[in-house]
Amino acid sequence: MRRSKYYIPTQKEIPQDAEIKSHIIMIKGGYIRKLSAGIYTLLPIAQKIMIKIANIVRKHMNNAGFSELVMPIVSPKELWEETGRYDIYGKEMMKFNDRHKREFVLGPTHEEIITDLVRKTVKSYKELPLGLYQIQTKFRDEIRPRFGIMRGREFLMKDAYSFDSTKEHAVTTYKKVEKAYNDIFSEMELEFSEVAAQSGPIGGDTSKEFMVHADVGESIILKCEKCGYVSNNEKTELVEIKNEKEVPAPMEDIETVNIKTVEAVSGFLNVNKSKIVKTILVRAADKFIAVLLRGDRDLNMDKLNNILGVDASELALEKDFVKLNLPSGFIGPFELPIKDIYADISVKDLCNFVIGANKKDHHFKNVNIGRDINIDKYYDLSFAIEGDKCPKCGGSLDSFHGIEVGHIFILGNKYSKSMKAFFVDDAGKRQNFEMGCYGIGIGRTMASIIEQKYSKEKGMYWPLCVAPCDIDILLLNTSDEALVKVGDELYNELGKTGIDTIIDDRNINAGVKFAESDLLGAPIKIVIGRKYLENKKFEVVYRKNNEKQFMDHDTLIKYIKEIIGIKI
Repeated sequence: MRRSKYYIPTQKEIPQDAEIKSHIIMIKGGYIRKLSAGIYTLLPIAQKIMIKIANIVRKHMNNAGFSELVMPIVSPKELWEETGRYDIYGKEMMKFNDRHKREFVLGPTHEEIITDLVRKTVKSYKELPLGLYQIQTKFRDEIRPRFGIMRGREFLMKDAYSFDSTKEHAVTTYKKVEKAYNDIFSEMELEFSEVAAQSGPIGGDTSKEFMVHADVGESIILKCEKCGYVSNNEKTELVEIKNEKEVPAPMEDIETVNIKTVEAVSGFLNVNKSKIVKTILVRAADKFIAVLLRGDRDLNMDKLNNILGVDASELALEKDFVKLNLPSGFIGPFELPIKDIYADISVKDLCNFVIGANKKDHHFKNVNIGRDINIDKYYDLSFAIEGDKCPKCGGSLDSFHGIEVGHIFILGNKYSKSMKAFFVDDAGKRQNFEMGCYGIGIGRTMASIIEQKYSKEKGMYWPLCVAPCDIDILLLNTSDEALVKVGDELYNELGKTGIDTIIDDRNINAGVKFAESDLLGAPIKIVIGRKYLENKKFEVVYRKNNEKQFMDHDTLIKYIKEIIGIKI
């Protein structure tokens, strides 16, 4: 393709909402353009990359024994009501009515739709195992879409679903997909980790995430160098948190006018946040509960929901505090008019700590368990952090950030049971399908590659398997007929061999060509300028290692074919 004829609308200005590398590069390099918050148009080079990523995913999913189909984006609410997720999924689910006032959903995921399909078409164990997948647009109404296509509202996703006759067979399928995912991300030259994870609203009791290592990642991964344990911090089990023992001091009632947050209380009383116990009011299953956490810890709602045995719970609103006659920002476990109190293990053995006094503008200082308040049982309710003990070997956990690009689940019969999806086994008995589901964010994977492969010094490097083109020829002086002839001949020669080549034949400043070539990131860059006329050698840069070489024509052709893998 000729750059002069190809639609790549680059842009010098960086939008205010572009906070991370991938978003900035995609805007500047002419990959995407924003239509609305979290909704983007994929421009030609982004679309080429997305297709290549999708085809790599297809190859490995097909090898794992799955068949591709395409399900509707729109589904009736009745399917979601069968599983109870119509209400559980919350405000992320986009709902609307058609002209007949029937309510529909823009699919954030497709468990209900695929289960409905299979329950209508698969009747016998002889038809199992069954694996189906699609690469389809999803819509989730994110409360805060950000980072370009990394966390958008509309996005392209590969979602796969498996149906097996037994739990053992479901595990076998799960492991096949697990291997396929490792092969997919390895082929794209990504540095990633496979980590234990929470299942969230998808469900099931076993799941793993595939995390691309990147500083901008929203997920925190904890790893034990001693034994190799690795887990998302949402999933990591807290086994012990050590609090130093002290001599109990007399409890004091301290006036704290308009001082409500942990940070404010810490500063005002000159105490570490770890010496503050915050009391969090939560509404779950039509009742209120209180959760006690150390001030430097955050509540993990998934852990809490699992302990409570509920699908969802939410933090109390201001109106709830008014209803309960409690002073928001000043509540504590001392004489709290709520029976159900759950204490995190971070509070265990804590001495001389601070709590809300259940009185406006007041806190208690030097509170001690057993003397001032009673706690009978402790639970794992908070997010693990760096320095916590490894739940496997007791070593110390280190942390790093990751971008979730894939997630795999063993669902069991959560959906097949609620939707009455069953088959007849070899004994003639009806059994619910054992299911699994497996997702990959195609656009998020593209953004993750940029986060790992772009640097200011070297520009963008796209691995050959997903690059928008194989070769980028920079013709520096289009007014020189001799140079133009050399460039055209090389361009045509490479094109005839099937090598995907772009030639920058625009009559513009050479500096702009170099800058935009760095944004395009083709694996091999060839520069044809004045020096070529002097020595008949092309300047060649292989972006993977940023190695620059000067080659004559025959050496260049041989080099390119070796890199790209074409037999000579």
